[in-house]
Amino acid sequence: MIARNSVRGPRISALLKTTFLVSTLALATVTSSAAIAQNVSGITVKGNQRIETATILSYLSSAQGGSASDINAAVQALRATGLFETVDATVSGSSLVVTVQEYPTINLINFEGNDKLSDADLSAVIQSTSRRVYNPATVESDVATLADFYATKGRINATITPKIIRRSDNRVDLVYEVFEGGVTEIESIGFVGNRTFSDRRLRSVLSTKQAGLLRVLITRDTYDPARVDFDKQVLTDFYTSRGFVDFRVENVDIELTRERDAYLVTFNVEEGQRYRLGNINIVSEINGVDVELFRREIKVDEGDYYSPVAIENDIARMESLALRQGVDFLRVDPQITRNDAGQILDVTYVLVRGERIFVERIDIEGNNTTLDRVVRDQFRVVEGDPFNPRTIRESAERIRALGYFSNADVNARQGSGADQVVIDVNVEEMPTGSFSFGANYNTDTGTSLVATFKEQNFLGRGQQIFLNMNLGKTNRQFTFDFTEPYLLGRDLSASLGLSYVTTNNEGAKYDTKTFRFSPSIGFPLTEQARVSTFYSLEYSAMQDVDAAASTFIKADAAKGGIWANSVGYTLSWDNRRKGVEPDVVLVARGGQEFGFGKSTYVKNTVLAGAETNVLSDQLTVRSTFEGGYAKYFKGSSRVIDRFTLGSDVMRGFQLGGIGPRDNATDDALGGNAYAVVRLEAEFPLGLPEEYGITGGAFVDYGSLWDTGFDCTGTTVDYCGFTPRSVAGLSVFWTTPLGPLRFNFTKPLKVQTGDNTRSFDLTISTSF
Repeated sequence: MIARNSVRGPRISALLKTTFLVSTLALATVTSSAAIAQNVSGITVKGNQRIETATILSYLSSAQGGSASDINAAVQALRATGLFETVDATVSGSSLVVTVQEYPTINLINFEGNDKLSDADLSAVIQSTSRRVYNPATVESDVATLADFYATKGRINATITPKIIRRSDNRVDLVYEVFEGGVTEIESIGFVGNRTFSDRRLRSVLSTKQAGLLRVLITRDTYDPARVDFDKQVLTDFYTSRGFVDFRVENVDIELTRERDAYLVTFNVEEGQRYRLGNINIVSEINGVDVELFRREIKVDEGDYYSPVAIENDIARMESLALRQGVDFLRVDPQITRNDAGQILDVTYVLVRGERIFVERIDIEGNNTTLDRVVRDQFRVVEGDPFNPRTIRESAERIRALGYFSNADVNARQGSGADQVVIDVNVEEMPTGSFSFGANYNTDTGTSLVATFKEQNFLGRGQQIFLNMNLGKTNRQFTFDFTEPYLLGRDLSASLGLSYVTTNNEGAKYDTKTFRFSPSIGFPLTEQARVSTFYSLEYSAMQDVDAAASTFIKADAAKGGIWANSVGYTLSWDNRRKGVEPDVVLVARGGQEFGFGKSTYVKNTVLAGAETNVLSDQLTVRSTFEGGYAKYFKGSSRVIDRFTLGSDVMRGFQLGGIGPRDNATDDALGGNAYAVVRLEAEFPLGLPEEYGITGGAFVDYGSLWDTGFDCTGTTVDYCGFTPRSVAGLSVFWTTPLGPLRFNFTKPLKVQTGDNTRSFDLTISTSF
């Protein structure tokens, strides 16, 4: 690491030099005078205004009747209090006369020249405060603190100069003159010693990002030593989870460019050999334990790359099973046998009896806003439960993952007895709310103004509030969501959603109005699976129907606004929910909605996706299947009830561009069933990485069909499954506004009447 050469400002030279000179002369006076009069029978104090004479005399008590050295020590002790600007001591006969000049009181503290950081930001980090005694040492410390604070924001060339303005009644105004300077960003992040993974791939897992040669135009990141230390651990986790058990970061070189306007960061790593798992076994040292029952909790397989996260997950499942089986204090000791020649690791899980230690209490500090119960909800143990270090570590990770705290330390210490443990939780809170206002654009709905308010920790209760307003030319949307993540203190989330949407789509010959009220409850099924159940009350209506619209649309609009009730569930599975980034990302979501009342129906939806990196992680390959099917048993579906595909589901088509269509009016009627397969690859284009631009290629294949009525003898086309396919190229661009995606498409298989689109601009999403 380099030593930051921040300028601390002048050392308040005039005041300090004067203090030093006067102090030196006073010391000489005391020494010479005391040599004449060895005994002091009285002490007189002069010049004090705010500080009581008795307080001053308490520091000079050793001078009473003392020697010359006693007098000197007493005067030095008085100076060391930092309460006085000058202390003058003389001996006259047998009397010691001490004349003091008190430091002034700080009247006001001002900051001048600061623009990037507010006065409130700077005031929060200094020790000097108004209406307290001015202290040069404190001011000097404040200068250093402010310089360090600016350095954490990337402005290592910032200088701070303190100035004193004398006022009446021994008061001063303290002014910190600030020159902020420019941002010193990270120009490049490089690696030495990596053979398996490219620099680009390794940079993608770091929290620190580079700005590159275009740092003047592209602001990406600033140097933060704490973040670099975190990245060292991130790199270690990345490699070890892929079988590199001996990986280590040897050191990190941090250099400043000659102009001092950029950092060059180089991680020196040693990968070591890559190991796979060999024999997987389990034995027990505890009598009466069904080993086969615990063997079922082992998910790692022979031939897998070794991953400590996977081993930890197996251990956690087995220890959780022990608690459910009533086997307290069972611990799983993984014993690993290493075969360097074959690059194989044999793993034996040994079930042993752990120490009988209990949790005495959980102490939480630092949460000024967040309630204790919000932190306690992240623990799977309570006072009196058996102590398990692994469970405590997992609780600490859950606390950090909340996003409420800038720092969260969880440690265990011995309690009141040898078999008792106290869990100390120390947190530092950070802002959890945000308000944003801006514009949004996509090729389906055009431009819209967007205002969003988010609060992740409402009133310190851990509750989440989301309020969104989207005003566009073709639609208006108002959304409100409230979530309680731990209902009744359990891992049970409760949500309440309200939405109101109106559309005025020029591509359709009718407008719509929709209101939806939907409470829901969600809970985990496994570590990676979660289910959410919901009730929905929805009002929807078609209005302002064009006279030239399809007779089917007019018939649906004639039904008027309809209130619909439904209940349903959504089941999701995601292997990214626990542990580090997997080699293959697997995601699955599915759900059913059951309508009752005037319309009785079942609506099914499903999505399954996979993503992996190949060719030394240079090429990312994704595949996605998405589909839906609605069956009406009572009543029938309207146009606005059916699925309508847009470019977010099948690229290369306008909203409503495929599916059943009235050929007499060219109106899209939507469908009760759809299925789409998407295949794509993402790859580097050879451009400088700081541009944030990569390329892609894709193929989509799918169809939308089934109007719910017999199309025979009508003017409706494509009521049955009629596949379409498109191919295209993509440009991905990671911008400060978000990840954008530009799609250039070419139809491979289309039908007469389809509305195709050769270009799409959307927000880039994965699954």
